[in-house]
Amino acid sequence: MLYQSTRGFDKKVTGAEAIAYGLADDGGLFVPQFFPSLRPEMLLKLVDETYSKRAAYIISLFMDDFDINELNEYTSRAYSCDFDNAGVAPLYELDSNTRFLELWHGPTCAFKDMALQIMPELLTASLKKTNETRSVCILVATSGDTGKAALEGFRDIPGTKIMVFYPRDGVSEVQKHQMISQAGDNVGVTAIEGNFDDAQRGVKEIFSDKTISDELNGSGYFLSSANSINWGRLVPQVAYYISAYNDLLKQGCIKPGEKINFCVPTGNFGNILAAYYAERMGLPVNKLICASNRNDVLTQFIKTGVYDRNRPFYTTVSPSMDILVSSNLERLLYELAGKDGTAVTSYMSSLSEKGKYSISGRVSDELNRVFYSGSCSEEDTMKTINGLYVNSGYLIDTHTAVAYKVLNDYRSETGDKSVSVVVSTASPYKFCESVLAALDIPVGSAGGVDLIDKLAEITGCEIPAPLLALKTAAVRFNNSVSLTGMKKAVMDFVGKR
Repeated sequence: MLYQSTRGFDKKVTGAEAIAYGLADDGGLFVPQFFPSLRPEMLLKLVDETYSKRAAYIISLFMDDFDINELNEYTSRAYSCDFDNAGVAPLYELDSNTRFLELWHGPTCAFKDMALQIMPELLTASLKKTNETRSVCILVATSGDTGKAALEGFRDIPGTKIMVFYPRDGVSEVQKHQMISQAGDNVGVTAIEGNFDDAQRGVKEIFSDKTISDELNGSGYFLSSANSINWGRLVPQVAYYISAYNDLLKQGCIKPGEKINFCVPTGNFGNILAAYYAERMGLPVNKLICASNRNDVLTQFIKTGVYDRNRPFYTTVSPSMDILVSSNLERLLYELAGKDGTAVTSYMSSLSEKGKYSISGRVSDELNRVFYSGSCSEEDTMKTINGLYVNSGYLIDTHTAVAYKVLNDYRSETGDKSVSVVVSTASPYKFCESVLAALDIPVGSAGGVDLIDKLAEITGCEIPAPLLALKTAAVRFNNSVSLTGMKKAVMDFVGKR
């Protein structure tokens, strides 16, 4: 299995090289040359395996330069005691046709743990396989959850440094406290004066700056990424969609070969792209439902075929979805356009120069064959949290609420009665203020981690241990920079060796 750039650069690389480099030389994203086949008999065989065994097998189909025994070791360590549920990614049954795939039982209580607990294993192994002798400086732009998960995953990993940039006013107080109190001698956290799109653009500019690259090389470092633009972040996410299907089979909820829906709260498009990859491998999928918040650029793109970032940016109660430039959409466009790197380059150039691009009828038809899209207002997000808790006692966070509302809209519009899985991306305790407001509970002047006990008192839901520990976690990082100060922040950080 070799990998190539979405923008048509001829050079082919191994899986280990794709993970080590992060981005292709032409600025494109690495994609597999083909999708491995998930045979029906193998899908059935995975039903009785643990999550870590399932994940190792799925990753091995894409990463044949890694031995299956090697991958089993990595997944066994990654999905171990740091997860508070033995199933790692369990399904919560709401009713006979609806499940919530809970991806927040890891050490940072968000779905990013599903990839970022194993990515350090994959990256460090990739560096050895590629005979890389330099240390790696990992840059991360985060809209909330990726930052903490990456920091925790790479904490004190030899030969690595990790620098996270987050929008100063664009994450929840709990998310912020998780990052700025992060332990580890090789970590750095900096707020930026801007939104996530600004942070993401700034990181990409650093990656493309040859002067910085040369300076870092002279210091014995090279740059890589832990965002989902890195193949090592994306491939582990494919596994939990296939695992969810295995669990539905095991529970007798569906029959072998029966198609199901996944509804995914979507921002940077990595999570739902992993579901698309699973579908391309042969997972029986009826529809992938892309759920947006008020920043509905993806909803409009799927409906109209026009991607237009020239619109107001809103700060919402679901901040991890407050994104107008979805980086992983480039990988989807590459597949929908028949692996035409020239077409993708044209789309990305138009996005950079004009802030928009349009896809052709054929590409649009294929997009709508697989995807449905919908958005959810702030008011409906809060009503959904309240209604689900009052009617069923099940508590969800703001992002999961967006997905559940859009799923219900899809069902009303289409009449589809297929078994559907809502991808639940974060613990409600990461967004205490918004969840309490949705439940009509006044909080007074309290905020952030001070509200964790309040939410537990009202709902009786157990507080995840990592969030409970935040109440006594000391702040380590309180610096902030402008967009133009990001490059200097990186160089200063790497200089502290």
